[in-house]
Amino acid sequence: MKIGSAAKYVQAGMLKRLLVYGLVIIAAFPPGQVARAQDGQETSATGALTAALVAACRQTEDVFVRYLPGESAVAFLALPSSQRTALMRRMVAVGGEGTPMLTSSADGRAVLRCGSSLGPVEMRFGAERVQGNLAFIAIEIPSARTVEFGLVREGTSWRLLSVGLLLLHVPELARQWTTQEMETREARAIAALHDLAEAVKTYRRAFGALPENLAQLGPAPKEGASPEAASLVDEELAAGKKFGYAFRYRILPGADGAESTFELAASPAEYPTSGRRSFFLDDSGTLRGGDKQGAVATASDARIEDRTARQQPQNRQQP
Repeated sequence: MKIGSAAKYVQAGMLKRLLVYGLVIIAAFPPGQVARAQDGQETSATGALTAALVAACRQTEDVFVRYLPGESAVAFLALPSSQRTALMRRMVAVGGEGTPMLTSSADGRAVLRCGSSLGPVEMRFGAERVQGNLAFIAIEIPSARTVEFGLVREGTSWRLLSVGLLLLHVPELARQWTTQEMETREARAIAALHDLAEAVKTYRRAFGALPENLAQLGPAPKEGASPEAASLVDEELAAGKKFGYAFRYRILPGADGAESTFELAASPAEYPTSGRRSFFLDDSGTLRGGDKQGAVATASDARIEDRTARQQPQNRQQP
């Protein structure tokens, strides 16, 4: 085979591999570097960062993880799928899976465009600054901000180290996200208790008695609301399960002919995965509870300051 023919053959093979990844490559990226992209062995920090962001744009976890340092890579794979996706989305500031395209700007700067259903995001690469085993590359997002990515050399390859001032330490991020998600679920459980309490009171005003169970608060058929289906809460709350919590309702007969009261409780459906604290709410609106190892909270538990900014349920059908 002649040298010219061999070169054409090699270039054709390279182009075929690039098209598999759905990339359009412009001269700003050396063909050899791009052909090796996404194998985790790029010898330049810019090449590694480019490949990592392309993988983040496409949300290809098995490729993105190759550009994380050892401990972070292990932690990334251990994350729930939703958190792995969220991390990659944050890297390229898109709301869903995107289509990456590598181009160059008029001033010769490398540009990565990540097109998604919410619109494209353009990232313009700055100059690569290498300091020993560390490298820093500024990425400009027009009309938004400039973020500096840090990379660390592992052997002859580069791995993501930081994004702006945030150290990209996935184990710590995982702990933070777990705590945040736990707090969010607990806040939603408390809000749901308040919604149920309001629904119970509305039911009593409408029908002259307390509902016998949560199911009676649920969605009504097309015939309309009734004591059996008052359409005051959604199907999940009526079934007693929502936001990773199990909800309980109990009627307390009034003493000496007094009006009956009620109490509500919410406990983690899967302790400690779906939540840690259990909650108790009486008909006066007093919130109690704590970490009860998954057990149901009661009126004897410590009072909890209710900081949940809850919203009143919308679009309820009044019976």
